[in-house]
Amino acid sequence: MVSFIICTYNRCEYIYKTLQKVAETSCDTNAYEIVVVNNNSTDNTELECTRFQKDYPNVGFNYIIEKNQGLSFARNRGMKESVGELLVFLDDDAYVEKDYLQNLLHHMDSHPDAMAFGGKITPLFEEGTEPQWLSKWTRSWVSAIDLGAKIKLFKKKQYPIGANMGFRRECITECGEFDTKLGRSGKNMMGGEEKDFFFRIKAQNYNIYYFPDVAVQHIIPQHRTTKEYIRRYATGIGISENIRTKEKSFLCYTSRIIEEAIKWCATLILWIQFLLCGEKTKGDALVLFRWHVTKNLLLRGNI
Repeated sequence: MVSFIICTYNRCEYIYKTLQKVAETSCDTNAYEIVVVNNNSTDNTELECTRFQKDYPNVGFNYIIEKNQGLSFARNRGMKESVGELLVFLDDDAYVEKDYLQNLLHHMDSHPDAMAFGGKITPLFEEGTEPQWLSKWTRSWVSAIDLGAKIKLFKKKQYPIGANMGFRRECITECGEFDTKLGRSGKNMMGGEEKDFFFRIKAQNYNIYYFPDVAVQHIIPQHRTTKEYIRRYATGIGISENIRTKEKSFLCYTSRIIEEAIKWCATLILWIQFLLCGEKTKGDALVLFRWHVTKNLLLRGNI
């Protein structure tokens, strides 16, 4: 069985459609369950989940409230409460394609060495247009991922994005749970828990596959296209990387600082290229992002 684990915090305007899209996948309802972990929402999330249960009574549905604030707490709780051997994590504003489950089951059966996976994520901008700063180098900021039309491995430092990812249950035994010191909590922009988790999977020499047709569309509201969002997002990454690498070792932290210096060189080269092409806005976004990552990696601040 597949367990769809959807952790949510104050997204009542999206959660019903997210659940509906899963319920309307092209597989028998016995093939999956839906586990919703409400992480102390103060809006109408519970009412929307109740409405879904009434509209889709044949779908296995488990609604849980996790009092410990934080996405990592919610994900860990979802794993404990689920029963599937394959765990799939979706954002509460991510809409699966109709053939999602059918394709996923086929690929996992065809690739028994696949311990984890990530799929294509296409952003749906609520304003209808992409922000001017968006480029191939910044698409991950809006949780977009497209590695092409072929199945492939996530290599080296590549890893899936949380809006559409999953793994076999035995990964928990071998690699542990999500680090609760990392990840978003309430309205903060912390991250790093996915990177940390998938790096632990890779450390076990397990394969993580990219399945292009295990796809979702991901809602991007207007506030996620602003300079203020870039600043907060980069700040969260900087703080998360400070915590993640220092927790491992001084050598890991030092290596991350060296890596950051290399990224600055690449950022400045890209900024010049964008400037010469008349797309300074794209280059400025990269510099803004890099500055706030570096600042908080070196001098951890508050989000």
